Amino acid sequence: MGFSLWGHSRSAREKQQRAQVAPTALSATAIEDAFPATKPTRGERIQSMWADPMGRISTRALQLLIIVLMTTGVVIALLNLTLVVLPTLIGLIVACALWPLVRLCRKAMNATLAATTVFVGSLLVLGGIGTALFYSVRAEWPQLVEKGTAGVQELQYLLSHLPFEIPQEQIDNAFTSIKDFFLSAQFGAGALNGLSAAGNFVTGLALFLVILFFFLKDGDKMWEFFLSWLPRNVRGRWHRSGLKTVSVFGGYMRGTATVAAVDAIGIALALMILQVPLALPLGVLVFVGAFIPMVGATIAGILAVLVALVANGPMVALIVLAAVILVQQLEGNFLQPVVMGNALSLHPLIILVALTGGTVLGGLVGAVISVPLTAVAWAVIKIWSGRDEENVAQRKVEEAQAEIEAEKGRELGTDHESHDRHDSETSDAPEATPISEAK
Repeated sequence: MGFSLWGHSRSAREKQQRAQVAPTALSATAIEDAFPATKPTRGERIQSMWADPMGRISTRALQLLIIVLMTTGVVIALLNLTLVVLPTLIGLIVACALWPLVRLCRKAMNATLAATTVFVGSLLVLGGIGTALFYSVRAEWPQLVEKGTAGVQELQYLLSHLPFEIPQEQIDNAFTSIKDFFLSAQFGAGALNGLSAAGNFVTGLALFLVILFFFLKDGDKMWEFFLSWLPRNVRGRWHRSGLKTVSVFGGYMRGTATVAAVDAIGIALALMILQVPLALPLGVLVFVGAFIPMVGATIAGILAVLVALVANGPMVALIVLAAVILVQQLEGNFLQPVVMGNALSLHPLIILVALTGGTVLGGLVGAVISVPLTAVAWAVIKIWSGRDEENVAQRKVEEAQAEIEAEKGRELGTDHESHDRHDSETSDAPEATPISEAK
């Protein structure tokens, strides 16, 4: 009897367990029937294939390759449209340099009259100075070429008679390479070869003047029209990029002109004091050469030393060399940081690479505009990567505010802990027994 009861009770428990498991099994079956397993689509398979580390690396490499190809295509297109690109770029740079004068004139007159005043005034001033320098230098230019050639020959002679021997063939090859470079189609007389191939210099000059006038007159309206076509979430960065471009281009041109004038005046005065001939033409060359950073004014200074070597001897040439180095060190260490400000915040190596690339692609014009273009590109990259001055200052303010809030939170937490500790000590202390009750 007991065995049958035990067996019956075990059978009942098994039935109860099966009854409890059955709904779960049915539920799983129902879920599988309702949501049958599907094969991954082609898009999902491709996405999973590129989701591993090697796939992500391949994706980045493909994106980089596309960017390089697009950049190369843009550069090739711009090189084939030199007649349009060069006047536009130079007009933009000059307009940025003259924009403060336009804003000042707009306070007293309308936009058209202000642009006309600045445009005509700049042409008169620059044209007058250029004409005066041209006629003063033209008469002495053949003599300058002759003295420079004689200076090169004198330098070759001195190098061949040094205490240590330098093969004459190497000296001749070095000077020949330098001469061929400056007389090649990439530089010197062929510096505007892009304009010559696409049209002529007069057409480019006329286009530059027209573009400059309209940039001075309607530059701000053009920029506002461009911004109106952009999504609202990126207008702020684009606007800051435009303001930074105007600041860098304008600051670079105004600063370079000031530094070039100081260099030219300082070196020309030194040449006049030492009674070196052709002081004025050499000063003009120093002024023009200063618009090519790092190398332009140096080359003009070397030419001044060569002229002094031929006309006045080695001792005066050494004094001229010392004067050139002194003037360039003073402007590089004291004047340029004050005048240029943050307009040219580039490492010297970057400047050298930009100069080389600009000279190879555009000759003399490329050498002049390559550095400001590189400076603008770097400034825009910093804005879009959040590393410009405004974003950095905003982050510092936010970090300072967060630190203040955290400090307040720590102080409040300390006050709460001391208050809770005081309450716990008060509650744990034994209650005082009245004297009457003690008795």
